Amino acid sequence: MRTGANGSEIKHIIGEYALAGVDYDKMQPFKDLMDEIFRATDTFPNRYGVYVIRAEQSHGAHFDYMGPHQTDFRLSMTSEGLGNKNWVSERLRLQLGPECQNTYYHHIGEETVLMAVNDVITCGAQPVCYTFMVEAGDSDWYTDLERARDLANGMVELCERIGMAIPAGESASLKYLVRAAEPVKSAPTFSGCAIGITAPKSRFVGGENLQAGDVILGARSSGMHSNGISLVIVRGESLPDKFLTKLDDGLTFGEHVLKPTMCYVGLVQGLLDEGIEIHSFLPGTGDGVAKLAFDKRPFTYRVFNWLEEDKIPLLFRFMLEIGVDPYDILTTFNCGIGYYVFVPRSEVNRAIAAAGKHNYKLMEIGQVERGERCTYIDTQFLGAEPGLVLPPPGGKWRIEK
Repeated sequence: MRTGANGSEIKHIIGEYALAGVDYDKMQPFKDLMDEIFRATDTFPNRYGVYVIRAEQSHGAHFDYMGPHQTDFRLSMTSEGLGNKNWVSERLRLQLGPECQNTYYHHIGEETVLMAVNDVITCGAQPVCYTFMVEAGDSDWYTDLERARDLANGMVELCERIGMAIPAGESASLKYLVRAAEPVKSAPTFSGCAIGITAPKSRFVGGENLQAGDVILGARSSGMHSNGISLVIVRGESLPDKFLTKLDDGLTFGEHVLKPTMCYVGLVQGLLDEGIEIHSFLPGTGDGVAKLAFDKRPFTYRVFNWLEEDKIPLLFRFMLEIGVDPYDILTTFNCGIGYYVFVPRSEVNRAIAAAGKHNYKLMEIGQVERGERCTYIDTQFLGAEPGLVLPPPGGKWRIEK
């Protein structure tokens, strides 16, 4: 009960909408906190000549481009979601119990943004704005402001590194749609839209120049990133200690799963800044190594080299140890390569050197050849013998040697 200015009593009324599952009194502090923290990102894109416009009565993001290529630029946008990874954050906290001092949401904030960012940069665009969407199954999820602050700060720190603003977002309570799998009681969906600018347009990479003879270069991943989480959850729940299972390096299974995704903005922009002839960029995301055959033209992607066995992230080797089939690993996880760069043979050495200047290590892993659209594994790794053929994304067939 509160008292009004004239001394009258003010009653807090719980409306029928709140009782039905959408309680804005619970959600508004979350919305206000996110807006307060995100406003710090407004000036981050200024380094690219992009200025955020705050229109108080507008539901959306607005920005002006005042850079040197005002008549020679292209805008790109990509929407993408995080997937199931934050379920693991909630599960790990649940296993650790009340003494847990970590919300495990700082990196979740980074990764939510990176899902769209690492996609939009495949055309060479510099990400400058991001709009955020969170959808929870109940309004109570929004009341943990410590978790919300970690989420927002993770997003802001990433945005500061790459020069991107978060001028708008939305949060919703979807009682009849969003249901977390037990034993987690509540875990929302996270998604968003990244907007990038390519200036001048000559830096745009559309992939149309991809051709037989191109060399496939791979940049290392930091772990599983945010793909294949559903398989990891099933396997994690079957372990005796579940996500607290210790791996050989002393970290838990859950900590390995939650390792943050790599940001490849610096790699893409660094290669373009050095004038490297790029025929295509490709993130190593869904479909695992089979993602190499993303282009629908009749190309075979022959992989003849990969990371040394001891350099492949431990989590993937552990998945093999607990019985996951090598084929499932190769068609689900990135297996240690988080980004692919396709260049003509003449640019290989320059590309590797240019990437090194920006603290990325590129290695030659294969080549593009004419033939049936597929990925051909011409080397041995993660238990797979040479000669394994992976179908393109969405393909159902499997060929044994």
